[in-house]
Amino acid sequence: MKYISTRAHSEADQAPRRFCDILLEGLAPDGGLYLPAAYPRIDAATLARWRPLSYADMAFEILSLYIDDIPADDLRALVAKTYTAEVFGTAAIVPLKPLEPGLYLEALSNGPTLAFKDMAMQLLGNLFEYELARRGQALNILGATSGDTGSAAEYAMRGKKGVAVFMLSPKGRMSPFQQAQMFSLQDANIHNIAIEGVFDDCQDIVKATSNDLEFKRRHKIGTVNSINWARLLAQVVYYFAGYFQATKGNGEAVDFAVPSGNFGNICAGHVARMMGLPIRQLVLATNENNVLDEFFRTGTSACAAAPKRTKLRAPRWTSRRPRTSSALCSTCWAAMGTAPARCSRMS
Repeated sequence: MKYISTRAHSEADQAPRRFCDILLEGLAPDGGLYLPAAYPRIDAATLARWRPLSYADMAFEILSLYIDDIPADDLRALVAKTYTAEVFGTAAIVPLKPLEPGLYLEALSNGPTLAFKDMAMQLLGNLFEYELARRGQALNILGATSGDTGSAAEYAMRGKKGVAVFMLSPKGRMSPFQQAQMFSLQDANIHNIAIEGVFDDCQDIVKATSNDLEFKRRHKIGTVNSINWARLLAQVVYYFAGYFQATKGNGEAVDFAVPSGNFGNICAGHVARMMGLPIRQLVLATNENNVLDEFFRTGTSACAAAPKRTKLRAPRWTSRRPRTSSALCSTCWAAMGTAPARCSRMS
């Protein structure tokens, strides 16, 4: 599998990279995001073969389609080490809870920091440690967070050989719980840096650093934010897991409703659907933290003037029966104790 930048018009416009290169690099040299040159398509026979697999075994099968520069036995061992009942509290890893006929809640908050980002970060930590040891190199992870990403990244990277984490966060704009999670860590390779401003100011620093190729290479800087394809790839797995638990056969289709802020989670669902997972609708739900929703509707970004916003981090809802987006979101928000605001739909 080869990877090219989103800023390239075709594979011929740049030298394609392999997975382990983009794992450590983050943003492409031209400032774009790395994505696979093509998405593998899954047929009905493959779906049927994957249905009875454990989460770790299914993760290995999906990741193997995108990672061909790590020996299969090593990749299988890394995945098995990551997705365990000891780490996630249940052998199902992402158990599905029925709420009413045809409506389920997929639990993504069983990891060490209680955030869905543990699902990808725990794997990312093991991949980083493995690849850095194989190359005899070290890596400085520079990240930006408003809470979830920082905690999940630091708990995934703490104590990992060859990895140091420098996490930027907006001063005074995280929940006390997440701030305590991050700032209480005493591991020598974890460093927290509070920035005066909002999350976008932190993210701008990360992007500017990634775009300074000479500085980035000299200081061996990598990323764990959503700009890293490996993180999004790991999230694709739980869409397959949710589908298999919600259905009895591959002739059924499902809808996913995803409370989201930066759209990274639901993008993984989009990739899963492009691979052939039978998904009818991907419903994107936002609250007043609707900067990206405003951008797609109006073409204007208000990030620079963004006030302190309510974070939107929640489990995902899976439905086997058709529903309108407003009905799905009303159900979601009623269970969360939050008033519904606005829905955007990826179709």
